[in-house]
Amino acid sequence: MKNHRSPQEVNAGSMADIAFLLLIFFLVTTSIENDAGLNRLMPSNDNEAIVDIRERNLFEISINNSDQIMAEEEIINSKILRKKVIAFIDNGGYTLGMDGYCDYCKGDRLLDLSENPDKAIISIKTQRNTSYPVYVAVQNEVIAAYNTLRNRESLRLFNTPYESIYSDYYNEEISEDQKGQLKERLEIIRALYPQKILEPETVNN
Repeated sequence: MKNHRSPQEVNAGSMADIAFLLLIFFLVTTSIENDAGLNRLMPSNDNEAIVDIRERNLFEISINNSDQIMAEEEIINSKILRKKVIAFIDNGGYTLGMDGYCDYCKGDRLLDLSENPDKAIISIKTQRNTSYPVYVAVQNEVIAAYNTLRNRESLRLFNTPYESIYSDYYNEEISEDQKGQLKERLEIIRALYPQKILEPETVNN
């Protein structure tokens, strides 16, 4: 005797096939937004310093396995790191072959700090057990130091903070002419205070 299905009975195998096809469809067509937060990586073991830097033009920051921050061979609090980085970059010491002193720098022109913002390099070293949050906090203070100096010069030259010019540049509603003007201003400010951060290989001890 044949086994007849009732009109309301659904083929479970067919439903599974349909569900699987729908799953593939959504995986292919759905875009996942990237996290808009920090996108930084810890320095890897194969990074190599490929530049020859004069000692006075290198500001060394290191973070040990206990997350202590050392700047210029002195253990410091992250809260004063920004101030030290600004003083180093903005020192405006005499530079042979570059028309002498930096005329827009506001530093003390000390002999043991950088000659010029274009020559100033920040080095950030970590150890194997350095925590990522502390590493990011140090990075943030260094970036904030650059932004402080860039804001100052942007206000002097264009009466607008650097960060405002930067955000306006990425505003999709502005015209191409406005975008071109903003890009030109960004390049001028970045040339005055170029961001140079060196991250040597992680120390294993």
